[in-house]
Parts: sequence; C-alpha cells; structure tokens
Amino acid sequence: MARPEQYTINTYAKWIVLGASVVISVGSIWYTDVLVKQLKDRERQQVELFARALEYTLAGQPDENMLFVTEEIILKNNSIPVIWITREGEYQHRNIKLEKRWSETQKRKVLEEELNRMKALYEPIPITYRNEYGETEEYGQVYYRNSFLLTQLTYYPFIQLSVIAIFAFISYLAFNYSKVAEQNQVWVGLAKETAHQLGTPLSSLMAWVEVLRDDPHLKNKEIITELEKDIRKLSIVTERFSSIGSVPALKPDNIVLLINNVVNYLRPRISSRISLEVFSLSDVIMVRVNPPLFEWVIENLCKNAVDAIGSTGSIAIKILRGSNNKVYIDITDTGKGISRSNLSLVFKPGFTTKKRGWGLGLALAKRIIENYHNGRIFVKASEENQGTTFRIILPAEPFSTRQ
Repeated sequence: MARPEQYTINTYAKWIVLGASVVISVGSIWYTDVLVKQLKDRERQQVELFARALEYTLAGQPDENMLFVTEEIILKNNSIPVIWITREGEYQHRNIKLEKRWSETQKRKVLEEELNRMKALYEPIPITYRNEYGETEEYGQVYYRNSFLLTQLTYYPFIQLSVIAIFAFISYLAFNYSKVAEQNQVWVGLAKETAHQLGTPLSSLMAWVEVLRDDPHLKNKEIITELEKDIRKLSIVTERFSSIGSVPALKPDNIVLLINNVVNYLRPRISSRISLEVFSLSDVIMVRVNPPLFEWVIENLCKNAVDAIGSTGSIAIKILRGSNNKVYIDITDTGKGISRSNLSLVFKPGFTTKKRGWGLGLALAKRIIENYHNGRIFVKASEENQGTTFRIILPAEPFSTRQ
C-alpha cells in the first residue's frame, strides 16, 4: 500500500498538540484549585473573626471598641452569606436576599433552605460567652457558604476549558476547510491542465482516422470503428476533466442505459475470463445526473474490480429503484476484498493498494456522487479473498420507472 507523502497526517504533531493541551488544561485546573483552597481558608478565617466579633458584642459593654467591632467587622461582611442561630432558635443572617413583601413564613423557609445548603458545605463555628459565674456557654452557631466570587472561581476552570475546546474546534474546522480548499484547487488545476493537454493529441487522432478511412485496404475492417470508439471515449474523458471545479449540469437520464454503455465499452477491453453483467428489474430508471461524470464513477469502480479480481472472476452490477424514492446501485466483484483496517481509508485521497497508483479514483468518485449528485457511495460489504460490494444511492426522479 502506497500513500503519497502530501496526504499523510503527521501523527507526532497531533500527539504534541494533544499533549500540550492536556498540560495546559491540567495546569489551569491545578492552579485554580490552589487559589480556591486559599480563598476558602481566607473566608473561613473571616467567618471565625465574624463569630468572635459577635462574642465580643455579647460580652462587652457599649463603648468605642464595641462600636469599632460592630462597624468594621460585623457590618463590613458584605460578601459571605452567613446565618447564626441562637440557642433559643432565633435566626439572624447577613448577605442573604429576602424580599420585604414576603411573609415571615416565606422568609423562614428561605433561611432554612439556605441553612441546609450551608450545613452540607462546612462545619458550623460556635459562638460562646462567659456567664456571670465565669463559665463558658454556647450562645449559638454560625453557618456560612461560599461567596459569589469563590463560587465563580470554582467554576472558572470548566468555563475556561469550554472556551479552549470551542476555540480548538473552530480552529480545527478552519484548518480542515483551508486544507480541503487547497486540495480542491490542486485537483481542479490538475484536471483542467489534463483536459487541455489531451486536446491536441485528440484532434490529431481525429484527423488520422479520417486519413485511415480513405485507405481502401482498411475500409471494411473494424479497426476504424474501434478507433472511433476510443476517440469518442477520449472526448468524454476530456469533458470529465473539464467539468472538475465547476458545478456540473444535472439532467434526468436513464441510468440503466448509461451503465450499459459503460459495460459495453469495457467488455472488449478486459479479459474474456472476467464476466461483467448488469441486472435490473426495469429498463428505464430516471435519475438527475451528469452523464460523463456518472459514467466515470461506474467505469472507475469496474476497473478497480477488474484489478482486484486479477485473472478470473465476475462483476455484477445490480440496479434497483426502492420504495423510498431512492435508486440503489450495487457493484459486486469476486476479487481479493478489502481488509477491515483499510475499509475506512478507501475513499481517502492518496490511498491505494497498487504499486503505481495515485489513490485518487475512489476519492473522485465519492466527490462526484456526494457533492455533485447529492447521493452516497460506500463499501456495503467486503471479505478478504471473497469479494467486495460498493453501493451507490441516488435520489430517483418521481415516476421514473417504466416496466
């Protein structure tokens, strides 16, 4: 199997890019996790300071220190949602939004829901004080949850990775599009140059046929007829190459007749030990096609089948119009088949099992059927040393079958 170097994928580059992406992602998550832990510790310290401030206000007498504690510690907590519950079951809170129009029952319900969320996150911080006997008693407990900033920072790595993934996906699509566009330009240039180069010898051959037709020794022999067939074939090939790169005109045509034309041309030009037959339940099945390009696909598949068979075998082309307004064309050979590892590669530009092949035939066939004719072409079945079946699916023209 030979694959031209310009079509091969640089596997090492792909792994390097993938490895760099993984390192960046892991590093980003790790660093953000470190920041989250530091911010969690800081908020815990702030809530503990808040609890100590409450203890101070419980134990102290009104003075300037108490006013400082109230204004600079308790009232300055504007970011961390907290709820503290006294031993009598009274609820106090900060940084929890409650609507004034709510009833006390509604407010209590919201506070209880918030309290359950806080209990699930962190252990409460006790509020203690010394009674008149000098004994330490518990006045209540302070519960809290993450501030809005900490919550945002917790989800930041996932948002960052999502943005990176979207950017990478868009970059991948753009790269693929530019690559396909570049390949298309190469194909179009090659095809049109081939058509141009074929023009000169084709004109010369047509002139020589006229000269040979006037030769009395060749007048009644089939050589002139066969030469004319080959010239007509070369003219069709030139038209095919000229059509590459432009949107081909599609018109309703009888594909049974088109396929038979290809088969009748190929039969005398392949080994007599290889049978080539067409089977169809109807003589007329109409499909919108570009005849030169469609015949090219059939001819290409048949020639590949002949190469796969080698010396002796058979090729069967079955044409069927399905009930779902689709036309199915199966081309089955008894050749060497395709290995499972190569099934996904047969339509890739550059893939070939021939020593001197370019690997463009099936890629062009796929382009013609799927891009120009809005159909599908794929390997329906293949077994090594048993044979291969290619299937073409095309949209049928309404009421296109006549028995």
